[in-house]
Amino acid sequence: MNATSPSPRKLRVATVSLAGCFGCHMSLLDIDERLFDLVERVEFDRSPLTDIKTVGAVEPCDIGLVEGGLCNAENVEVLRAFRARCTVLVAVGACAITGGLPALRNHLDVGDVMQSVYGRVPDDPELPLPLNRVLPIHEVVRIDHALPGCPPPADAFWQLLQDLMAGRTPVPAPGLIRYD
Repeated sequence: MNATSPSPRKLRVATVSLAGCFGCHMSLLDIDERLFDLVERVEFDRSPLTDIKTVGAVEPCDIGLVEGGLCNAENVEVLRAFRARCTVLVAVGACAITGGLPALRNHLDVGDVMQSVYGRVPDDPELPLPLNRVLPIHEVVRIDHALPGCPPPADAFWQLLQDLMAGRTPVPAPGLIRYD
């Protein structure tokens, strides 16, 4: 009888997009055919590749990737729940790390902006309450790593995931980081 060793447990990876353009997720998907190699080693939880709506519903995730900053109360709520269900949290891209382009409104009064855009301040319970300023995610939750760029290129995502799967501290190679 030939005993086979059990295959190693796949890491659970989840992603979420907050106040951003979804460019970081598109860059992650740009790892192209390497996705096939990746799914041999990870199981995707909430991500653009699944239809899972809540992170870690079955079990906590090993790695959480967050793109986008925080512009409203709903973003904060989603981020806190995401952080609670992810062992390692990575701020991905300029918006998650610094607030990015959405933070350009930080020098403006939110009420004045609403008045100017809508002609009034919307008063609808379905709309999330805007924050007075756009926040990077580290101002609300603890992050473990950051992957800079706007967006980080696919090769930077690949290197980050390879490092995390190998138990190494990810250090993005300077040539991989860009701001397009």
